[in-house]
Amino acid sequence: MKSNDLYQAICQINHASGSGSCFYLKRYGVFVTNYHVVEGYREVAIRDRDHASFPGRVVLVNPVLDIALLSAEGDFSAYPELYLAEEEVSIGQRIYVAGYPFGMPFTVTEGTVSSPKQLMNNGYYIQTDAAVNPGNSGGAMLNEKGEVVAITVSKLTNADNMGFGIPVASLKTLLAGIGNLDRDVFQVQCSSCDEFITTEEEYCPFCGEQLPVHVFEERSLTRLARFCEDAIRDMGVNPILARIGYESWKFHKGSSEIRLFVYQRSYLYCTSPVNILPKKNLEPVLTFLLDDSIRPYQWGLDGNRIILSYRVHISDIFSEFADEIQQNLVRMAFRADELDNYLVDVYGCGFSEYTRL
Repeated sequence: MKSNDLYQAICQINHASGSGSCFYLKRYGVFVTNYHVVEGYREVAIRDRDHASFPGRVVLVNPVLDIALLSAEGDFSAYPELYLAEEEVSIGQRIYVAGYPFGMPFTVTEGTVSSPKQLMNNGYYIQTDAAVNPGNSGGAMLNEKGEVVAITVSKLTNADNMGFGIPVASLKTLLAGIGNLDRDVFQVQCSSCDEFITTEEEYCPFCGEQLPVHVFEERSLTRLARFCEDAIRDMGVNPILARIGYESWKFHKGSSEIRLFVYQRSYLYCTSPVNILPKKNLEPVLTFLLDDSIRPYQWGLDGNRIILSYRVHISDIFSEFADEIQQNLVRMAFRADELDNYLVDVYGCGFSEYTRL
């Protein structure tokens, strides 16, 4: 690989069902990913390697090719230019898989091309022995020149040393027709006539081809997720940018990181890793942490990390206490943002590694 700077154009996609990867093509002004990564969603969060999140909109999908294009609100002029390879790959060629496996931080794995044209699921894929895992889907496979040779798709279940990619030839065909693409509406490309369809249809209005079932349907949030996102919105945070999976959110309110998630399908937790214990003179801060004056919130310790938390049973959320719980969630974010500074100023604690200064 010639330059690590190229990896800055490879980002993560987050939504209410999980996460995947994508990459930015500056020439076209779009992010590219797999259709199955964003299936059922119109709006997602796109997060770069610096952990900055941007609202992303799904503007074009081709379910048969398993390709989706997204537009995003943000300044991406500093992103490097990724080029699509002109030459096809060959057996034994070095290849690099870049993405965010299992929602983890950015990762690059290296391998070789096992098959340049593997027939699978009625299409041809590039097969590689590079490590490919869930979350890598939608990211880029790159050659040694740093050119994109394929869009990564997750490996087969229970198959070791087998990863696959959609050759860029399919992507090039799709990109060739987006000159007048409306970036404000969701569109489906017919796999038969290549026309873009903007209204919900069962059959292509141009050629009569039957469209994939449910391609126009949007996934709905659970009742619990709507409750939590109303609270996040009241904190002044865009809940779409906070989504990191099913009924799970993570975001910053001021300096503190807030995590909201369901535990064992019974409890809703809101936690914030606010500070690190000082190395000396621990008695004053530990005495403070034992004080229950911050109720309904609680202090906790994980090693030397100080955690502020709020826990409620999910059944209480759908009771007469719902409004009170939602207000407590909102106040939790503001309290965490206040208390991390207080612990530093009064007790000499350090900021958590998750603090945004």
